Amino acid sequence: MEPTSSQDAPSLVKRLAGPSTGKAGLAQDQSDINRVIADASKGSKFYENEKKKDKELTKKIDHILLLRDKLTSEGDMQKIEAGLLKLEAQRDLSQTIVHFDLDSFFASVEVLSDPTLAGKPFAVGHSVISTASYEARKYGVRSGMATFIAKKLCPQLLMVDHGFSNYSEMSDKVMAICERYDPEMRPGGCDEGYLNITAYCAEHNISADACVEHLRSTVYAETKLTVSAGIAPNVMLAKICSDRNKPNGQFQLPFDSEAIVSFMRDLPIRRIPGIGRVSERLLESIGIKTCGDIYTHRATLSLMDKQFGLMHLLRVHLGIASNSVQPPQREERKSIGAERTFAPLGDKQKILQKLEEVCAELESDMEQTQWMGRTVTLKYKLNSFEVFTRAKSCNRWISKKEDLFAFQIGQELLLPELPLTIRLIGLRVTKLKDLRTSDTSTGIKRFFEPAGPSSPHKRRRVSPSHTEESDSDEPEVSSLDDVGAPASVSESKRSKPTSSRKHTKERQPSVECETHTCPVCEKKVSTENDSFNAHLDSCLSREAIRQAQAQASASPKQGNIWERWTKMAPGSSKKSRTSK
Repeated sequence: MEPTSSQDAPSLVKRLAGPSTGKAGLAQDQSDINRVIADASKGSKFYENEKKKDKELTKKIDHILLLRDKLTSEGDMQKIEAGLLKLEAQRDLSQTIVHFDLDSFFASVEVLSDPTLAGKPFAVGHSVISTASYEARKYGVRSGMATFIAKKLCPQLLMVDHGFSNYSEMSDKVMAICERYDPEMRPGGCDEGYLNITAYCAEHNISADACVEHLRSTVYAETKLTVSAGIAPNVMLAKICSDRNKPNGQFQLPFDSEAIVSFMRDLPIRRIPGIGRVSERLLESIGIKTCGDIYTHRATLSLMDKQFGLMHLLRVHLGIASNSVQPPQREERKSIGAERTFAPLGDKQKILQKLEEVCAELESDMEQTQWMGRTVTLKYKLNSFEVFTRAKSCNRWISKKEDLFAFQIGQELLLPELPLTIRLIGLRVTKLKDLRTSDTSTGIKRFFEPAGPSSPHKRRRVSPSHTEESDSDEPEVSSLDDVGAPASVSESKRSKPTSSRKHTKERQPSVECETHTCPVCEKKVSTENDSFNAHLDSCLSREAIRQAQAQASASPKQGNIWERWTKMAPGSSKKSRTSK
């Protein structure tokens, strides 16, 4: 492969290389590969969009450097040193945390399905790669890369379609094995997770290294998948360590503060979870390339605390992080969404068809996980790779495809923007209501429950602070802002088995819809608060109208009673009567 000589700025060349340049199995020096990617991207809309963002980031860096040069104070060094001592006192080396990561998960599962792929350079995906085999990574092929770029780097590359059902099945098997070592383990996705093996090692009188070796061999024996793992005193260090001996290896960091600080000193700042390409370049602009540089430039960081977060970076420098490992809690969930990436579309009907498919997928996920929500955010990516969002709040809980796709929700956010050429559509629902834990005794239903000790719910006064959100919320529409770097197809596709894991393995039984007998019509009605209240209003309205008609027939002189009743009866507005 003859590398071309790109004339682009080094920052743009690095940006065009994508977010997966730190993947295991790639060459240490990727300069030649990055130049090939940059030159192959020239002239594309993706290239122009990345070039624009690189220029914007350069301006931001120039502003930061100007700010730094104007501030002549060296900062309060005593305060920083006191902060470091305080952080060091918080260090906890009592827990043994493991981060496990399945090696090239999608590709490994595909080899199990088709053994002829073994030893060959292949990638999983369509127009954009979700993952690549280690043989393909030797050529520079990696996740998030466009297929045509990957084939320039590796002309003999084989492309394989996704097998999501297989991924989900194998992921569940691996997670079940890991739960034997820590029932409170926390999955980090379909192919990785965290364990606290402190108790397991004590109970079985084995070392952490032996325990993880046993776990990895068990996974291979039962699934034929290989696992890499890191062993450390906290989750951040464990994740960093799991990448040390990939593939199919493990690495244990000494549980000693001096050894940890020494380990962090030469670690590239990009290796820290949560620090991406933009943060990396911002930090490099003030001289921070490794975690050891954080301490060296601590005075500069103190002057720019708002930009970089001094205390967080000092924790990184010391290797201090949380050592808590717990399964994800339902109440932690803030949103639920779905998205689709496809070949660019400009036809209105085809775009709406894709939107409808996303709505159907989101409805299925919300029904399976028992959530409803009140704010819908539409995300779409243009053919130019620019990403935009629009949001709208509803005055009721929604979860059905019809509501998500309806003119006032999904289409209303998209149609005003057409005509557009779109390559990605996503919907996300926020302001969630958990149907598994919602208190169904709130609202009018509580007035029909028996009082006394036999009642399953105690009577209580409902203050405004205990009620649901006001139904008078006005629709909110966000501005069309660029929300940052476009998500790749690989990110969209990889989320599918992860969500499957979350959706199907929460270990909570499905909840059947509870019903209650309506005191007016004596029919069985869902106890969900909004549905029950709406039904009761309707029944009271019909009953009031029947009484009014009967009274009017019996007393002709009181002909205006109909008007009085229809004004007084709950829910008897013109809208209500028309909808009956």
